[in-house]
Amino acid sequence: MRSMHNDHQYALAGIANLHSHAFQRAMAGLAEHRTHPQDSFWTWRELMYRFAARMDPDSTYAVASQLYAEMLEAGYTTVCEFHYVHHQPDGTPYADPAAMSRALIAAARDTGIRLALLPVLYMSGGFAGEPLSPRQRRFAHDVDGFLRLLDGLRPLQDDMLRIGCAFHSLRAVPEDAMRAVLDALPGDARIHVHIAEQVPEVEASLAVRGERPVQWLLRRFPVDRRWTLVHATHLDAEEVQGIAASGATVAICTTTEANLGDGLFPLRDYLDAGGRWGIGSDSHVSVSPVEELRWLEYGQRLIARRRNIAADADNPHVGATLLAGVAASAADATGFADTAGDVVLLDATAPQLAGATADDLADRWLFAGNRPLVSETRVAGQVRVRGGRHLDGEAIAARYRKAMAGLLAG
Repeated sequence: MRSMHNDHQYALAGIANLHSHAFQRAMAGLAEHRTHPQDSFWTWRELMYRFAARMDPDSTYAVASQLYAEMLEAGYTTVCEFHYVHHQPDGTPYADPAAMSRALIAAARDTGIRLALLPVLYMSGGFAGEPLSPRQRRFAHDVDGFLRLLDGLRPLQDDMLRIGCAFHSLRAVPEDAMRAVLDALPGDARIHVHIAEQVPEVEASLAVRGERPVQWLLRRFPVDRRWTLVHATHLDAEEVQGIAASGATVAICTTTEANLGDGLFPLRDYLDAGGRWGIGSDSHVSVSPVEELRWLEYGQRLIARRRNIAADADNPHVGATLLAGVAASAADATGFADTAGDVVLLDATAPQLAGATADDLADRWLFAGNRPLVSETRVAGQVRVRGGRHLDGEAIAARYRKAMAGLLAG
């Protein structure tokens, strides 16, 4: 958990961010106004579609670079990028069909974060196979085109890049297409999918398929440790046990789920079942593992009306339990097996850490205030953040401000 690099720093393992839509960093804070008497995920999605239509490779690079620098400053050292904005706004491919993917790869390489790039298959608008709307056309692939994209990206893999695969959701990918892609994937490819995020999604699955989304997936596909189920917020008891037994990871995105009004994941029941989990910043209304983990615990306290929900008899400290949970799932969810050189150094001179011990260091970091405590971040042994700031932070921010001016003027 802790080692002293010198008299002024505590060391923790770098944290994996299991779910990111980089372009949404540019719209964070822009959806916090009422557009409908019953604002929800579905009304928020309309703004997201309009914003996604403005992105191009250059703006994607600028926004992703800013986001990834912020992640490194916060203590994330790996990010899983759930990438579905593939084509030009009218749906035609760029001259290089992987142009948007390459922009994300360039942003990760230039900022120094590990990237698990997860190109997304997106084919239909609902469980009954409804056609995509014009706003979704730049997300779309057929199976052959999607597999060509993956095949073209895999040769770029190295110690800092993994190419996995994502299905946008069960409503967006027909069963036969999922099977065709899974049959074509390398055996070690990581597979991510949005699932059971919203109550209307669960209701639609029951209406069309007669089964809940997670129930349907577990009964038809060999879900295992290569899989990450994103959100999985609305589960019944059988689904909780089924995910845990499969070895899959659930990516809980606490701040986004709160921002969108999704609901609260059944954490204690899932932990009791032996389930594996991690965190993601998703829409990036917050880019902070502290806030994701703090509010994961606090949400559970609010519904249970008691304290220290994540702790158990083996580890009574909530902070250490939470950090151990995200560490345990990281390799399987991201594909990066060796991350020993990914280290986050906390400022031991900070008042919040005065007198910290190995037992309570994580509790202090996660629950003792809002001052950022990361002083240095190393990825693969290379310093990327010093004094709490990314080494190229000023240049990255300048590009971001320029890109935002163009996006907001569009």
